[in-house]
Amino acid sequence: MPKLSVLLRLSLLLCVLQASRAAEPKKLASRVVTTKYGSLRGYVTTLPNRQWRPVEIYLGVPYASPPIGSLRFMPPVTPAHWRGVRMVDQFSAVCPQKLPDVKNETEALKRMPTGRLEYLKRLIPLLQNQSEDCLYLNIYAPALGK
Repeated sequence: MPKLSVLLRLSLLLCVLQASRAAEPKKLASRVVTTKYGSLRGYVTTLPNRQWRPVEIYLGVPYASPPIGSLRFMPPVTPAHWRGVRMVDQFSAVCPQKLPDVKNETEALKRMPTGRLEYLKRLIPLLQNQSEDCLYLNIYAPALGK
């Protein structure tokens, strides 16, 4: 249960960041980040609170090869190298998981508190794109400069 709580809190943070950037068009990051697998370019967003600094966002950064075929149920394998600059500005698929059925609110409220139901109704749309090819990171870092 503690792992679920952490997952739900991280998902809430992602929802807040996604909502905050929905009103503002994506601005490409001015720098290209070089990793041992290749170069990446994300984007920069500003958050609604002026006290917070802009954030560089890198979505869908591969950290392992897809766990499919002979790699299924095995430790992660180094991802393939790539040439050029990889744009990492979209969420990748999430790992397959059974999502709770919350369509019938009356039945769902018999199994969970109202707060959890409301939270799941906001979270589930973000979990619809599922694939075994899901070993990616979303990285949020303070933007350099201003």
